[in-house]
Amino acid sequence: MQRIAIDVMGGDLGAAELVKGAAALSIEADNTIQIILVGDAKQIVAALVGQVYHPKFIEIVHASEYLSQEDKAKESIDQRADLSIVVACQLLLDGRADALVSAGNTGGVILACSRSFERIEGIRRVAFAAVLPTEKRRGRKKDPFALLLDVGATLHVESNDLYNFGLMGSIYASIVSSNEEPSIALLSNGTEQGKGPKEVVDAFSLLSDNAALNFIGNVEGLDIPRGAADVIVCEGFMGNVVLKLLEGITELAADLAKDAYESKLIWKLGLTMLSKELRKLRRLTDWKQYGGAPILGFDKVVIKAHGRSNARAIRNAIKLAAKVHEGNLVSRIQERMEQSWH
Repeated sequence: MQRIAIDVMGGDLGAAELVKGAAALSIEADNTIQIILVGDAKQIVAALVGQVYHPKFIEIVHASEYLSQEDKAKESIDQRADLSIVVACQLLLDGRADALVSAGNTGGVILACSRSFERIEGIRRVAFAAVLPTEKRRGRKKDPFALLLDVGATLHVESNDLYNFGLMGSIYASIVSSNEEPSIALLSNGTEQGKGPKEVVDAFSLLSDNAALNFIGNVEGLDIPRGAADVIVCEGFMGNVVLKLLEGITELAADLAKDAYESKLIWKLGLTMLSKELRKLRRLTDWKQYGGAPILGFDKVVIKAHGRSNARAIRNAIKLAAKVHEGNLVSRIQERMEQSWH
């Protein structure tokens, strides 16, 4: 049985929505996940009232405080010992949980994990990944996403860090997507070898030299939504800009379609005729079906769910954490790192 600790505090929709998702998972016919809800016990108990759930699979661990999206992460973690994210991390350290899920403050989650967990030997920088819908992968019903990393855990990286991001992302993708040889690419300003800053050029050589990795070279920004690679590697500053840009375009397209539907009858008729395809597009770009994305490099499994996660998203994030732990992510990264040294 997988034991997953959920920091239910700090998400945009409040603890009740995340508890609702955990409750729904607990009564699924094939559920074998022990769900540990970490946060204010009174709020959690109140949220469970009226929910159908299986008490065998639900445990509550009280934490009197939490880190909001607006709080300064370092200051709060330094001064407030009973934060829910810190308590959840301690459960993993004590062996009471196998993996962690949080929809809280991203910086706070990364910092709390950095204070609590070790990095896998040979990993200097952890990477926060994001899952992205892509054109070529839309026919893959079980996994319509590609992986982009890092998207916010780093400001500047060296070539070895980019190499490690590619290695870790490849292993993660192979577990989640059941793809034994996920393709890896570096994000740069040109597809030719030698394009980009020195760390990207040097990482190109490092990734090319490892025959165990399916490295396909550089890709440009326009190649990401086209599905040119399963794993796209970059430094966190660039990755965060790319992620926010893609999210903004998706939201803009939805807003434009809504405005068009409401403004003119001819557009309303046209969109109605396209409703089936628009529903497919909505499903394709729905990050809630994936639930969350990993923070890679720690010696524990950490899944960061979107701050706006609803019950469905958090349920899927819990399932994802269990799948990744069961797939032995950490030990597989450790083994691959050791092989790289020889």
